[in-house]
Amino acid sequence: MAISEITRNCFQSGIPAAKWASLCKLFLSKDTSDQNREAVETSISNSVLVLYRSYPGDPALHEYLKYALRDGMISLAVFIATLLQAARSPELHNAATLDMLCRIALDAHFSSGQPPVGSVVAFDESPIVVLGVVQDALGLLEIAHSLPVSHFHQLTTSSSELVILLLSCVSDMSQVSTAQAGVHFQTANGLLQNYRLSPDVRQVLETFVLTLSLLMGDDAKLAREAQMMHTMQLTLGKGDIVGSSSNTDLVTLSLCFHSFLSLRAGDFGAGNLQYCAAVLVGLFRWTSWTPTVFYTQVLLCALNCLSQSTTVSTTMWKMFIVGRLPQILVAFEKCVNAENTTPEPDWKHAMQNALFAVLRRNDDLLSLCDSMIARAEGSSSHPPSQPIVRHLLKELLAHGLLEQRLAVTIDPGIVNDNAPSLRSEAQDAGMTLENPNYLGKSRSLWEIIKQRFVNAANQLDIEAMSNICRLLYHEQTLDALALHINISELVSHALQFFEVCNCETIGDPQTALSHLGDVVLFLQSSLARFNFQSSAFSANGKITSSDFLKMTAEVYSHNLLTGGDSTTFNAWFKALFDSEGIEDTILRSTQPKTLLRMAASLVLHATGLTGEGKMNLETLRNGIMYFADPLLNWTLVGVIKALVQEIHQKRFNAPIHLEVLQTLLLSSSCPRLVLALCGPRVMSLLASRTRKGVTNPVGLNIEELNRVLTAALGAREEARIRSAIAMGPRVVPWQEYPRQAIQTALNAARTTKVPSIDIERCLKVISPSKFLQVLWSELVVAANVPTEIENSRRLAVFILTAPRPPTAPPLLPIFLHNILPSLIIHIDSQQPGPEQTMSAELLVALVSSVLTAVMHLELAMHSASLPVLGQSSSAMARRLVSDLQVLRTRRGKFSYTSTILAQRLGSSQSFVANFPVFMEVGT
Repeated sequence: MAISEITRNCFQSGIPAAKWASLCKLFLSKDTSDQNREAVETSISNSVLVLYRSYPGDPALHEYLKYALRDGMISLAVFIATLLQAARSPELHNAATLDMLCRIALDAHFSSGQPPVGSVVAFDESPIVVLGVVQDALGLLEIAHSLPVSHFHQLTTSSSELVILLLSCVSDMSQVSTAQAGVHFQTANGLLQNYRLSPDVRQVLETFVLTLSLLMGDDAKLAREAQMMHTMQLTLGKGDIVGSSSNTDLVTLSLCFHSFLSLRAGDFGAGNLQYCAAVLVGLFRWTSWTPTVFYTQVLLCALNCLSQSTTVSTTMWKMFIVGRLPQILVAFEKCVNAENTTPEPDWKHAMQNALFAVLRRNDDLLSLCDSMIARAEGSSSHPPSQPIVRHLLKELLAHGLLEQRLAVTIDPGIVNDNAPSLRSEAQDAGMTLENPNYLGKSRSLWEIIKQRFVNAANQLDIEAMSNICRLLYHEQTLDALALHINISELVSHALQFFEVCNCETIGDPQTALSHLGDVVLFLQSSLARFNFQSSAFSANGKITSSDFLKMTAEVYSHNLLTGGDSTTFNAWFKALFDSEGIEDTILRSTQPKTLLRMAASLVLHATGLTGEGKMNLETLRNGIMYFADPLLNWTLVGVIKALVQEIHQKRFNAPIHLEVLQTLLLSSSCPRLVLALCGPRVMSLLASRTRKGVTNPVGLNIEELNRVLTAALGAREEARIRSAIAMGPRVVPWQEYPRQAIQTALNAARTTKVPSIDIERCLKVISPSKFLQVLWSELVVAANVPTEIENSRRLAVFILTAPRPPTAPPLLPIFLHNILPSLIIHIDSQQPGPEQTMSAELLVALVSSVLTAVMHLELAMHSASLPVLGQSSSAMARRLVSDLQVLRTRRGKFSYTSTILAQRLGSSQSFVANFPVFMEVGT
């Protein structure tokens, strides 16, 4: 339990502000974690502010904040700082919400009767920190002027008043470096030049700008210093983070690309073009690679991922490299060029050099890639009809990333390659999108499909929705679509469609119900294929849950059903098994969602009655055939899973259940997707029969069942499942999976293989804090081998800075604020010597790396108008400085580790340029 959970649960349960405050205080009184007052206040404030994303302008949330401010649970200074940080997220860019939040802060200040210093900022706050808050307030003022004008809410006025109050708190600027002053000058001057400001705020901004310009000197010095600050922010010195042999680093981008593919269907995957581009910009700046080195690493890492892929994933990697990566690089170049660096990088020349570097390698990387592709496509030819390099060259040319003459120099055969474009070839050949040879390139094609999907869902066009869902629930098509489109958005539209659509007013309800079934199968396929971490999906400002699809195998006792559920169950049971037949009346009166939930119970109840002799077998068979018909076959995933569970529990002493299961699986109208979704469970059930020594039940056609399951799953997937079943329970306990995953990734990096790690799966096994402790322990082990330090650090940086869903806690703040203090105390307790020194130095390298990396990612995502994830780097740095100051004087004892950390970070010119607050601890 955390403050955020208490606040969310109280709000959603309608609990008033006073009782919410009491529950928070009760929780904090029992909390044993060592958090300072500011951290507690920040947690309370953020726990309310984050809810505004889903409930903009909600009055109950206003009351929570007003009560917390009146009661002293949150100081006004902390509330303003957290509000301004939260306002950077586009999800909170609602003029009414932001205006009311500003008004809460302004009213609290003016009613207090206190001066701004001691009210809107803490009395003893550092001038550097105050300027950071001012910078955030200027950002809100810019947002206010960019949002649509509202006649009821004056965000421009309230944000201007907040800026005026905060600027009145800025007095001593002697600690501000010239470079940092340049950043504030650029922001404030941009507001003065680009927006029509009120006279009051314009006056204070002009005074602020004048003070900054005097601090920096004449115009020439101003230009030099501003450029210096920009350069220092974008390029960290090699002595600080890059380390030796970084130009041959296969770890950083490989982890990134694996993440793009594994999360391809959501906000943090290949389907989000701007996000992928921003991540690459952040990596480009963090690594300080030249454009040539960067593009060389991009190509080498992508090709290595393909060459080391499994046969099942090879096609996906090919589609990514050929069909998506060039598009990502176009977006990447636009982001980098938008920074107005001088001189602008020659990216075409860099790509040419990178291609030459890849082609001149002495290994067989490209040959291995072609071999993998030929094997995955079932081709005996090697190399395939068109090598991966030619595929890639053609796409680089098409996207303007390479010049024609250079492409011909690299591959003269490209001139005579008259193969038509992938899309036109597919259309001319009459191929459908399920064919993997015609997937993955045309982004415009996928945009058209997405728009048709959204239009059909919004217009409640059942037939159009059915047609497009039938197209998309093929795995290959879905995978290709996920490289270009956010699948979670389509899932949300489909869920909303299924929630509101019914057969009540449709002329032919039987056809309509089968069409709705296609939507259900698309949803089940997507959820299974991409394993979304959250069951909540949002589109059109609405949030819909997919939890009901996870409960379709739930069997309800008909005696315990009440109300509408009981009525629906009895009506359908009579229609199916009392020979009354399914009439249009019952279809019109039943919600499809209710029918989906009841299907397994109907079948299992009828099967049970037959086993007890209360229903004859012929009646059961006649009723079961309705489920094999397109009218109801879309409900079979839950039905089959429930039958498998029942047979397993009865240890195969269930002949009627087995007959029903076989009848459904071998029905010619059982959807292939149902067989694919249920296949692993059925195969596991049949395998357990052999292990338990159960003889082959009479009438069970094992050979035919295996045939249909193999056809649905594919021979390779069927073989993989059988291999996993044959291996039995894993030797390693499931609790050890996170440690094993970290060790596997480190071992891959050590052996020059491409590493990957499933962070979300690790966090399903253990808590974030425990996971981070395991990570540190493995890093310490790796650091004992000098050659492993760089790879282990890169893995740690990826894990700590990888963006995570808004519902999941970001790992870096947890590491810096919860884990780091305990690590410092632990290292201090070690005997002085090499081990203590190594641990302290590892901590220095890790903290400097992750803070710098997340800053570059933050800047890149901000430039791409993407939400900044978790806490800002500046906020984390400020909190870390405060924690170090506390730890250095803890109980009057000298802290070796915190002193080393403070001195090393504070004495690094490049690090302090990015985080000036560390000047306070550098001495």
